[in-house]
Amino acid sequence: MNGNAMRPRLSVIGLGKLGAPMAAVFGAKGFEVIGLDLNPAFVAAINDGRAPVQEPLLQDYLDRARGHLRATLDYHEATTSSDISFIIVPTPSGPDQMFTNRFVVDAVERIGPALRAKSSYHVVVVTSTVMPGSTDGEIRTALERASGRIVGQDVGLCYSPEFIALGSVVRDLLFPDLILIGESDKRAGDMLEAVYGTLVESKPEVHRMSLVNAELCKISVNTFVTTKISYANMIGEMCDHLPGADAEVVTRAVGADSRIGRKYLKPAVGYGGPCFPRDNKAFIALGRKLGVKTDLAEATDRINNHQLERLIGAVSACADPGHTVGVLGLSYKPDTAVVEESQGIALAVALAALGYRVRAFDPLANAAAAAVLGNHAEVTESAEAALADAAVVVVTTAWPQFQHLDFTRCGVGAVVDPWGVVPREGSSGLRLVRLGRGDWRRETTPRHAAA
Repeated sequence: MNGNAMRPRLSVIGLGKLGAPMAAVFGAKGFEVIGLDLNPAFVAAINDGRAPVQEPLLQDYLDRARGHLRATLDYHEATTSSDISFIIVPTPSGPDQMFTNRFVVDAVERIGPALRAKSSYHVVVVTSTVMPGSTDGEIRTALERASGRIVGQDVGLCYSPEFIALGSVVRDLLFPDLILIGESDKRAGDMLEAVYGTLVESKPEVHRMSLVNAELCKISVNTFVTTKISYANMIGEMCDHLPGADAEVVTRAVGADSRIGRKYLKPAVGYGGPCFPRDNKAFIALGRKLGVKTDLAEATDRINNHQLERLIGAVSACADPGHTVGVLGLSYKPDTAVVEESQGIALAVALAALGYRVRAFDPLANAAAAAVLGNHAEVTESAEAALADAAVVVVTTAWPQFQHLDFTRCGVGAVVDPWGVVPREGSSGLRLVRLGRGDWRRETTPRHAAA
């Protein structure tokens, strides 16, 4: 498709942490985009040109999309004003750890009546992560029932999840490693591939396949990445016990093998966030449902849970209960305020239960963390306040600004730094515990300094 006049009009259903950046990037690339959300504040923000959620580069791309992007609360308007609808709504985990489709099904049931009023071919793209069998199962059934159309004939249905992470959503949309398209029919896949061809600024591999293959591919990718993280952390713990060993040196060399690769092969803390933990559990649940052994994924989960014990062990080796511990980093990763499955929050709660006094700080996530932590920790307004006279400080999130802190001047006794954020230069007189480096347990004895 050449020229804006020939481009399909797009609607994005769901303007949250992932949908708003998607709509903004589409608009910035010259597509005519209408976003939909049931939250009036999100719709008003988009129509005012303001970012409805915090995400790097989002405001910049909303500015670039001005004149091409608007938002509505009305499904009929969003559907009739577009040729392709991207559904990016939550798919929360159920009691069985598998993803539930109720919000996706609700969206297609609301799109359906508007499709009855249209004569042109329309493509519905499920972008939310769903369990294998969902798109060609209950989602397809709901769409056909609500629209009166037949999938693959007069309405297209695709499953095309994005491989994106909070804190880098815009960049990940523009520079993906791969484009994954599960398609009901070739026409739908062709239309969607053409959109991505205009959107991306890299040259990713495009993989087109059946709906169920694409669903399994998405959950398999995330599960494999978590396996790499847990594998690196397993190497890290081995290095804890081997004098002179350095897990970063080892994993850098291991990752140089093209069969393995360096991405995500970095020892530090356990993985967290809204995707990796639940995706791994969903993969395990799927295996159990199918009667397939998923021992590798189960081991990945156990090793990840064990990383909290490693952090607690490092703290207890430096200070006894009753002392003050500073926790730096409450978001699950830098450049986001999201605290789901945060290692920093889990550590703060665990240390408080053991009798430590905990102060914590995060550049973006203080408010969200305070709501979760309650009385378990004091959330401070600055990093320096969290450090003041702390017997131990733990760097749980690799925010770059933490490397400039003067731990010694703040009276810190020891720093547990799994990420290698604190520079060795200028840390003289400071007990620096680098997990995954040498046998730090032999060199570290409990401190009994005043809290």
